[in-house]
Amino acid sequence: MKAVLCREPGVLEIVERPSPAPPAAGWVRLAVSHVGICGTDYHIFEGKHPFLEYPRVMGHEISATVLEAGDGVTIAVGTPVIVNPYLSCGQCIACRQGKPNCCTSIKVLGVHTDGAFCEEISVPAENLYAAEGLSLEAAATTEFLAIGAHAVRRSMTGAGARALVIGAGPIGLGAAIFSRIAGHQVTLLDTSTERLQMAAERFGFTSGIVANEATTAVRDKTNGDGFDVVFDATGYGPSMEKAFSFVAHGGALVLVSVVKDDIRFSDPEFHKREMMVIGSRNATRVDFEHVADSIAKGLVPVDKLITHRTTLADAPRDLARWAHEKNGLIKAVIRVGG
Repeated sequence: MKAVLCREPGVLEIVERPSPAPPAAGWVRLAVSHVGICGTDYHIFEGKHPFLEYPRVMGHEISATVLEAGDGVTIAVGTPVIVNPYLSCGQCIACRQGKPNCCTSIKVLGVHTDGAFCEEISVPAENLYAAEGLSLEAAATTEFLAIGAHAVRRSMTGAGARALVIGAGPIGLGAAIFSRIAGHQVTLLDTSTERLQMAAERFGFTSGIVANEATTAVRDKTNGDGFDVVFDATGYGPSMEKAFSFVAHGGALVLVSVVKDDIRFSDPEFHKREMMVIGSRNATRVDFEHVADSIAKGLVPVDKLITHRTTLADAPRDLARWAHEKNGLIKAVIRVGG
């Protein structure tokens, strides 16, 4: 089969690899249909990912069809599916508590093990969800949207709340979309007026704050109260630290992105608010299913999220270009089959 291999930072090439072996019991062999290109993939290509061994086949935002099922698997050949790329151990404390998204020995396809920038992959059947009612291109957006949907669910914030989403990249937009679906009144904050304008025009997020005006604007938009829930999706330590000051008394801060740095905050400011600080990592089955259902119901404008398209053959050229030419880019999708 053909695969796109990142041999080392800055080097992408099409290679021939053996197709997966017949699946073991409980596993399924899949024909990859579409795969999204994530910020993580650009970081891998640029050599900025801290926990990766090269060479690596990237790709973890996956839709596919079933080619072959191992013993004990009832899913039919030809079934279109969404792939959960988080391979968990099933035995650690997180897995025992129904939180495989933060398994202590998690392996993510395309990061810790080879992913779906290729024609076929094998995964556990329990990592597959029905793509019923979705195009396979739309199904490939489910994973990145599930990150935001999981963050919204983790916030435990009800309808009518005032929500601030910091960072108008793909993950932030996903969090904003599912915050709106949850009934929140959503404001976006970003360093770029162009991104805020795009979010208003394409997705209807007309309440926006430019980062250098944030302190005054947050006070003005909330009558001095702060936001009931704040989601930080920037992956930038100083932004995450500043986000504490935007939370209302009794509110919550959800850290959607992760950085290697320590995050520092004022304990008096934290305590006087009696605020919650919540980590949000990956997503679970309920989040994937919520996203798929929301797309099928027309609540998610997938056609406006996907801005760039390519094929497996052209992916080495296009991914390398898009890593630097970000203008107008929200989500790029590779068509592999179908």
